[in-house]
Amino acid sequence: MKIRGMNSKFKTMAKVLIIGAGGVGTVVAHKVAKVPQVFTEIMLASRTKSKCDAIAKAVGANKIKTAQVNADDVRQLVSLFRSFKPKIVINVALPYQDLTIMDACLETGVNYLDTANYEPPDIAKFEYKWQWAYHDRFKKAGLTGILGCGFDPGVTGVFAAYACKHHFGEIHTLDIVDCNAGDHGKPFATNFNPEINIREVTQRGKYWENGKWIETEPHEIHRPLNYPNIGPSESYLIYHEELESLVKHYPTLKRARFWMTFGQEYLTHLRVIQNIGMASIEPILYEGKEIVPLQFLKAVLPNPGELGEHYSGETSIGCRIRGIKNHKEKTYYIYNNCRHQDAYKETGAQGVSYTTGVPAMIGAMMFIMGKWRTAGVFNTEEFDPDPFMEQLKLHGLPWHELHDVDLEL
Repeated sequence: MKIRGMNSKFKTMAKVLIIGAGGVGTVVAHKVAKVPQVFTEIMLASRTKSKCDAIAKAVGANKIKTAQVNADDVRQLVSLFRSFKPKIVINVALPYQDLTIMDACLETGVNYLDTANYEPPDIAKFEYKWQWAYHDRFKKAGLTGILGCGFDPGVTGVFAAYACKHHFGEIHTLDIVDCNAGDHGKPFATNFNPEINIREVTQRGKYWENGKWIETEPHEIHRPLNYPNIGPSESYLIYHEELESLVKHYPTLKRARFWMTFGQEYLTHLRVIQNIGMASIEPILYEGKEIVPLQFLKAVLPNPGELGEHYSGETSIGCRIRGIKNHKEKTYYIYNNCRHQDAYKETGAQGVSYTTGVPAMIGAMMFIMGKWRTAGVFNTEEFDPDPFMEQLKLHGLPWHELHDVDLEL
């Protein structure tokens, strides 16, 4: 595929190292391998090398090298980075490992990209403060750190930046809406790492309004919303990390919220899991050994990376924005729909992994092409959205715009 918009000022080919061999890592590996004009050499590394080997075999043509690495260990990471010499690391490992990977990048002069903010293992906190604190060190080292470059966060920030650049003078309200209308045929399963997913959706809700954060009980606020090609689906207000960065970077926002759909069967299972203590991240003593209930639950739940074969239906994720343009109120809805079957046919992964992995590849491409290359640590909405938006259409995530419509919110 010919890549449009190359910037001759920068070298537009480079080595890339992917860390993480789950569903998202599978998608990233497949997608970077399709753009040899940008990614000259590819390495996939994780704690379990056999997983990397299986993905590399599926991609084929000996396009991907593999390695074993413990992403909790800075010394192992540094050794791998110095051996392979990547230009950029795409981190799709666990959020607990963001900081060790960033430390290794600083020590070895490697640029960085991830899809989810750092979380401490012992407390479910979704904040950018730990990674924003790396800004000055990355800037001094002349390195770029791109944070949260999945779909949400990631594309949602780019959507907001695109709306502000082309359609609004000011944005006043932002509602990010995330619907998965797919069916995987399992009584209960999560679409990405169960430990991370359950920590996220069981936390208290939170949204921004009139200059302050307002907290709610988990799933307290909900309402049906209509999603393109899907129809009405009950949507629940939860807290999601990109709200923190978007509120910071768009101070005209009077309200910012995040909505996600959940089926009743999913919520019933989740309620039982919480009631019996299996969602706890506090260690307990079992037969003389400490275990974390949620980590044990993760081990017995279906592997999200293996859901794709029987997954049907589609996702719909977008931004519903209200603001002003030329002193007149305007509404705007920008979104992408992704079919699980199409994602599986191309990459062997389901749609949730696909919508996260494709933007990660594009973000790395933006860096290598010189479009998103500034020293420091940044969220996606801080970069020029236009070249990223162009590549979304070329790599499987076409987007659609609706102007002056009822936002329902």
